[in-house]
Amino acid sequence: MFDSYLKESVLGRAIGNKRITVKFYNPRDFIKAPKNNYKPVDDKPYGGGPGMVMKAEPILKAIEKVIKSISKIKNQKLKIILFSTSGKKFDTAYAKTSAKKYTDIILISGRYEGIDARVQKILKTEEISVGDYVLTGGELPAMVLIDSISRQIPGVLGKYESLEEERVSSSEVYTRPEVLRYKNKNYKVPKILLSGNHKKIDEWKQRK
Repeated sequence: MFDSYLKESVLGRAIGNKRITVKFYNPRDFIKAPKNNYKPVDDKPYGGGPGMVMKAEPILKAIEKVIKSISKIKNQKLKIILFSTSGKKFDTAYAKTSAKKYTDIILISGRYEGIDARVQKILKTEEISVGDYVLTGGELPAMVLIDSISRQIPGVLGKYESLEEERVSSSEVYTRPEVLRYKNKNYKVPKILLSGNHKKIDEWKQRK
């Protein structure tokens, strides 16, 4: 699910230039079972209800392996994030702080009805939400964090992209032609954007 996204654009370059490294650990690989046997990572929830809940043990074992693999990194600062609809809302400020403060971030992506709550209690993970909606799994939120946090790491963005990242931006943008004619009506670019007065342009963008 991640392959195509991580091979493109900013993230593709960042990984290729070794500015960031992304590794995957499948909880299913940490379940002991006879060869060629199905390895379930979920089970029915206690207390009843629809759906299935991801088991704690394979996730905890996967995290143990991650921590062991990075334990020799000098000056390591680790953060573990678990995606939850009730978690703290993710934003750019959080991304900037994470990039500056941590060398390694573990993202736990759930599926089904969620993850056994004991994972959070044992690991003291920080619960993060990317929005007030329900998704099929934690893969998309993980991509959001990888993208947003990576952009804050020095050298990941090119010079032009870095300038774009820090600019005063607006959701209302225009490009050529200056006058767009559509169904016998003219739609013009706001005059302020054609003025060349960058101070007033920035003020206009902030208002928008």
